[in-house]
Parts: sequence; C-alpha cells; structure tokens
Amino acid sequence: MKTVRSAAAELLQRCRSGRAFAPELLDQWLAEDTVLSGPDRRLLTQLVCGVIRRRATLDALIQPLVERPWSAVEPVLQDLLRLGAYQLVVLTHIPAYAAVDATVSAAGELGWPRAKGFLNAVLRRLAALVSEDFVSSPAADAVPLDESLPLESWSADSPPLRYRRLRQALLPDPQEQSLEYLAAAFSLPRSLVSRWLERQGWQETIRWAAWFNAPPPLWLRVQTRRVSREAFRDCLAAAGIASQPGPHPQSLYLPDPPPVRQIPGYAEGKFTVQDLSAMLVASALEPHPGMRILDLCAAPGGKTTHLAELMNDQGHVLACDIHPRRLETLRRLAQRLGLNCIEPHLLHPQEPPPSGPFDAVLVDAPCSNTGVLHRRPEARWRWRTQDLKTLTRRQAELLRQALAAVRPGGTLVYATCSLEPEENERLIQELLRAFPRLEVEEEYHAIPGRPADGGYHVRLRCR
Repeated sequence: MKTVRSAAAELLQRCRSGRAFAPELLDQWLAEDTVLSGPDRRLLTQLVCGVIRRRATLDALIQPLVERPWSAVEPVLQDLLRLGAYQLVVLTHIPAYAAVDATVSAAGELGWPRAKGFLNAVLRRLAALVSEDFVSSPAADAVPLDESLPLESWSADSPPLRYRRLRQALLPDPQEQSLEYLAAAFSLPRSLVSRWLERQGWQETIRWAAWFNAPPPLWLRVQTRRVSREAFRDCLAAAGIASQPGPHPQSLYLPDPPPVRQIPGYAEGKFTVQDLSAMLVASALEPHPGMRILDLCAAPGGKTTHLAELMNDQGHVLACDIHPRRLETLRRLAQRLGLNCIEPHLLHPQEPPPSGPFDAVLVDAPCSNTGVLHRRPEARWRWRTQDLKTLTRRQAELLRQALAAVRPGGTLVYATCSLEPEENERLIQELLRAFPRLEVEEEYHAIPGRPADGGYHVRLRCR
C-alpha cells in the first residue's frame, strides 16, 4: 500500500516524463484509489501541485545544503527532497519530524533504501533552518506560504500574506534584487516576472504571484434549467456545505468543498465546476434559443455546455476540437448535464472548420495560460517569451476562420486565459485594422484574484 508521500513522488515522476499533466494524473489516481482517507487525498493533491508550482523556491532552499552538484542527484531523489522541503517550509500543519520521517520512508517504498541516509541528512539540515516565526513582508530569509485567503482579502491591493522566517538568508535580497527575489521566492520564470513588474509594478506582481501559488478556489456553475441557485444553496446547506453566491447569476463559491463527485446534485447534472471568469465568456456571446453557434476550440466543454444552457438547450452548438480524448470529455459532460443541442465534431489539425453561416462563433483560443497558473501547475515551466509569436499566429488564424464562418451581423467572441497583451488586446487591435467592418461591443480583462482567475474576452459585431 502506497503512502501519501510515495504516491506523490510517483505522480511527480510521471509528470516529469511528460505523459500527462498533474490535474489529469491526480484525477485518474484518486478515481482508482480506494485506500486514502479524505484528508490524505487532499494532502496528496496539495503536495503534487504545490511541489510543481514551487519548484524554483524549493530548489533555492535545498541546493545549498546538498554536498554534490544538483544535476548529479537522481531525479526521483530531487522529487523527494522537494516534497520534504515543501512540507517543512511552505506548509504549516505538518510537524517537522513527521515531514522528514515520512518522506525518508517513502524512499524505501519507491525502491531507494540506500538513499534514506542522504535524504535524512539534507532534510534535517533544512529543518534546522526553519523557524516558527512568520512575517508579513518579503525578505531574503522569508519564504511566502501557499495559503487560501478569503476572496475579499485577495481583492485588496495588499492581501495579508504570510512569510515563514528562516534562520539563514537563502533567497536574493528583495531590496537589491527584486526580480531575482520574486522569481525565486514565488517560483516563477524570470522573464514572466520581468514582464509583470514592467506592466504592473512591485505590489501587484506580488499579489498575482501569491494568488498563483495558493490552492485555486472552487466555483460551481449551477444549471438553473434544473434548479434555482437559491434552492441549490439550500441543498448544499442541508449537506453541511457552505456556499457564497458570486456576481454571475449561476455562480457559487465553495470555501471548503468536499470532492466534487460528493457534492449533492453531481450525478443529476445540477452543476458543473467552472471558474467565475470563464462563466463570463459564454454570457458575453449573448446566446438565446434557436441560435446556430460554432465553438471553434470547444473541449473540454465548460463554455460549450454553458452556451447550451443559456440557449435553454434549443438550437445548435457545433463543438469542434482537434483532441479526441478532450472531445470525449465534452461529450460526457453534455450527457451528465442533459444537454442535447451540442454536436461534438472532431477536426484534424490542418482541416478548416465547417462552413457557416453561423449566428455566432466562440474562439476560446489556446494560449500561454498565464491567467490560470495555479490551476495548471506545469504551465509556468512551459512559459517562454519566444513562444508568444507562435501562439499569436495560431490565435490570429483561428480568428480569421471564425470571421469566415459568422454571418453578416453575427457575433464573434474571442477569449483567452492569458494576461499577456500580445494574446489579447494587441491581437484584437491588429484584427480591427485588417477588418474595419468589425465593431467592439464589449471588452473585459479579468484580473487575477479579483475575485477569480485572470483572462480576457472581447465581443465583436461583424457588420
């Protein structure tokens, strides 16, 4: 039987292999596991996602304590050291002795018994440097924690962040090396931090960075065709689940959610999980019964099914995607929600989308994901500034395909979960110069933590 730490190390190893991303692997593992308790399942998710997100921070703390080149340490042992360091420094509810002992024991479970002495020595050196003191501002001897804060706290200009004090400075000095400190302390690529500092300044960059390291909040989109939001809240309250209504009429925030499949109404299709920012996209298209809509990048189906709900399942949503497995996820979601007006359509990568005319087209474009780095732990490590050119070329091509498919007078909504201007407003400005008949009717920048994920959408009228 695998313990939480050995399971976490195995999942991290699978993530390193590139076979799948952490959320997908965790969903599969937890669906098959029948042994781990509820708290252990939550800890497993926290460890895997937290270690991936905070890799740069953890490496900055560990490497000075390892008496050999880091590149000479076997990858599985690097993962175990990061797991131990994450528990010792970033988490606050696990005693140091338990973090060290459980992580060292996991080495034996994974077939590395001879490495237990090495792991024990390094982790105990780190434990000796970790204090129980906390401060509220950055310092070279202060590591920011990954903590869930109330949504209203994140909306403040200076949320009440906590930093764990170390007995030795292991990070760059934030006064003298602000860029290097933020990249190491908050575990982000230097080039991305540099862009944010230039655009947003020090304080807002810290707020974004902290938001992207905290566990992502859980928002539900209530299917109000089947149950009103207030009636569903009553159902949740009867099950002991607290909820808060959000600004979108279908949105509910769950501060302390159980596993999604255990939420009342899941099997009956009374809700689906969707971030608040994403809910705004389908609504921006203003769908209504009888419309013919093309969703050009539809899988895994959150926005597609929202379109169908807003149409009262009357009309036609052609849901296109090039990924068969993700399209199957969309098909299953539509089935659970009882939506029949959606037609999944598999596109080959070089195949043009079906010809129109459509009343409206949604382009939820592939992007850099910089607005959802907490939900996609590996995304920050895939970031490269030079990739923006490739992404924006693909996004521009999707927009041209959408324009060819929408009828005169129809609507085009373009959306990303990116914070980068090249993928958002600058791309749309170029489109408007090339197609003067387009008119911007709505443009929205979702700011991370205020109160949900970051992103962008624009509604265009095709005159």
